[in-house]
Amino acid sequence: MQILTTIAEMRQARLELRLRRRTLGLVPTMGALHAGHLSLVATARAGCDAVAVSIFVNPTQFGPNEDFARYPRTFDADCALLEEAGVDFVFAPSTAEMYPPGASTYVAVEGVSDRLDGASRPGHFRGVTTVVSKLFNIVAPEWVYFGQKDAAQVAVLRRMVRDLNFDVEVVVCPIVRDDDGLAMSSRNRYLTPEERRQALVLRRTLCRIEEEAAAGITSSAVLIDAGRAVLVEEPKVRVDYFAIVDPETLVDLENVNAGNTLVAVAAFVGNTRLIDNVLI
Repeated sequence: MQILTTIAEMRQARLELRLRRRTLGLVPTMGALHAGHLSLVATARAGCDAVAVSIFVNPTQFGPNEDFARYPRTFDADCALLEEAGVDFVFAPSTAEMYPPGASTYVAVEGVSDRLDGASRPGHFRGVTTVVSKLFNIVAPEWVYFGQKDAAQVAVLRRMVRDLNFDVEVVVCPIVRDDDGLAMSSRNRYLTPEERRQALVLRRTLCRIEEEAAAGITSSAVLIDAGRAVLVEEPKVRVDYFAIVDPETLVDLENVNAGNTLVAVAAFVGNTRLIDNVLI
C-alpha cells in the first residue's frame, strides 16, 4: 500500500494505472475509520482493479462552532486497517495541499444543499462538494463509494456529478450498524455509555416508521407523529430534524411514495450530533 501526500504523487499513481489499463475506485473519508468505511472498501475492491482511500479532515465543511479541532484523527491505525483490507493507495494531503494560499473557488449545489443537514449546517455542503470535486479531479476514479447513512450528502453529490458532467459513477452502500443497531459513525466515540443507550432511540424511531408504512399508512404527517411518539422516550435527545422526503431532491413528501421515500433524522445526544435514515 502506498501512502501519498501530494497531488502530484496521486496523479502520477493514477497515470501509471491508466497506462496499465486498470480501473480505480475511490472511498473518500475523514479518517477515524470503522467497519462502515471498510464495507465501502470491500465493495470497491470487488468492482475495481485498484482502490484509493482519501483521508482528509476537510475544514471547509465544518461550521465555526463545530468539532473540526477535536474531530478524531487516528491516521496510523487507519492505515493499518486499510493495508489489511487490501487498499492500494491512501491519499492523505495536508490542508495547504488541498487549499493553497489565496484559494477562493468553491462548488455549490443550490437548492438541495439547503435541505436537511444543509439547513442545520449552513455552508456544510458547499465544503463537501468543493472537496469532493477536487478529489475527482485529482484521483480521477471510475467509481466513488459513499454510505447510505449520509443520505443528504449522497443527494447533493449525485446532483453535482450530473450537473457538472463528472465522468464518475456514485455507488451508495448500505448503512452498517453495530450489534445494538446504532449506525456506525466516527463521532460515536464521543458518546458516553449512557448517551449511547439514549442514541438507540433514533433506530427505534425509524423502525416504527417502517412498521407503520408496512401496515399501509402512507400519510407523512401520521408517520411523523408515530415516530415522534418514540423519540420522546428519550427526552434528553434533542431532535435537529425529522423528515420524510424525496431521496433525490430532499423535498418534503406529503405521502410515502413506495420505493422512493427517505425517512431521515438528526439529533443531538449530549453534545454529539448523529444522523440516521431508512429508505421505504
